Amino acid sequence: MDLQLAGKVAIVTGSTRGIGRAIALALATEGARVVICGRTAAPLDDTRTALDAAGPGPHAAVLADVTTEAGCAAVLAAAAAAPLGGLDILVNNVGGSGARHFDDADEADFRATFDKNFWPAVRMSRGALPALRARGGGAIVIISSIWGREAGGAPAYNTAKAAEIALAKAMARDLARDNIRVNSVAPGSILFPGGGWERRQQADPAAIADFVTRTLPFGRFGRPEEVAAAVTFLCSPRASWLSGICLPVDGAQGIAF
Repeated sequence: MDLQLAGKVAIVTGSTRGIGRAIALALATEGARVVICGRTAAPLDDTRTALDAAGPGPHAAVLADVTTEAGCAAVLAAAAAAPLGGLDILVNNVGGSGARHFDDADEADFRATFDKNFWPAVRMSRGALPALRARGGGAIVIISSIWGREAGGAPAYNTAKAAEIALAKAMARDLARDNIRVNSVAPGSILFPGGGWERRQQADPAAIADFVTRTLPFGRFGRPEEVAAAVTFLCSPRASWLSGICLPVDGAQGIAF
């Protein structure tokens, strides 16, 4: 199926590893011109090289921290500048967790976790609106988690991811008049190099093997590319009547309807 993404300009935040990198590469493979960002030069350069191999581009890589207002502005400016000159797709992927138990989750932990997840999605989305409207519409996807749909994970992370799902729904209703579709995606447990599940697996292989047996119906972790495939479809005109949904990509790990 042609996803009709050739020539579209996309921003993917948190895009130098894991799910974000896989999304950026999937969009590039479909012919989109992709703006990536990260806080560290080496993985940013590596992902830019992979982008150039995946699709014709041109692509852009911005050394920026999108948990800050200045970082968001720098990434949005890269999409607006030549040779890209606009924006059709925004994927808000950047995020991170916090204290694992409520006893340890003080107000500072909640604030820090929202600063890593919720507020970048708000700032990037608001900043992207003029460019999306100038194109006559577009697509925004927010990467949440199954722990935004149901109980699980760290308390502040659970709360921030639930807020992202609510944000996407509210935005979808408000922005439909501008032909801007907004959806959220809720990945389950995804294994990738350098990620949290790999670290836990290396620290306690037996416990993680038990977790997989008890919790993951397919008997394995998900892969970033599996999330990326779903996100790429939601970004495409083929998903023209999908807006305001939260799509779980979890191999039936979640138990919520």
